[in-house]
Amino acid sequence: MTIEVANESGVPVDEIVLVSVARYVLDRMRINPLAELSILLVDVEAMTELHVKWMDEPGPTDVMSFPMDELDTARRPDESGPGPALLGDVVLCPAVAAEQATAAGHSVQDELHLLTVHGVLHLLGYDHAEPAQEREMFRLQNELLDTWREQQAAAARKARLAAADAAVLDVVGLAGPTDPETSGRG
Repeated sequence: MTIEVANESGVPVDEIVLVSVARYVLDRMRINPLAELSILLVDVEAMTELHVKWMDEPGPTDVMSFPMDELDTARRPDESGPGPALLGDVVLCPAVAAEQATAAGHSVQDELHLLTVHGVLHLLGYDHAEPAQEREMFRLQNELLDTWREQQAAAARKARLAAADAAVLDVVGLAGPTDPETSGRG
């Protein structure tokens, strides 16, 4: 799966984590691993232009999605499931996300993770124009975000424990040199 991030917003953002959450969503939604996605971060002015041009609404917004291909792209007759696709672009505005994060009482990074999941779901055909659609999309969005965060927290705990174990082993001399010639085991 190819996920490219271009940050044109002027705001420093942890792009690796945005790729991680987007990849998690695409994996969980069983999107072909050859699919391609682009995430673009823009400033308020650029987002305002896009919002006016494509949604005919004034001012900036937090996230917009621009699908490129249908998910059920042309493929060989003997292949099953959806084929690879150029999914499209998710456009995020960190400045708007910062305002929303403050209002919601969480970090800008948390808001950008939420918006990334939201944008990817739009690319996959989810919408929230009708109440039933909104309930389904937001339920799925929250489920995906929660399970991704749990996975991230578990990986961080595992890394901390491994570092603590290595430090203890090093202190008691059990993590000595691995070269047999220098360790006296050769």
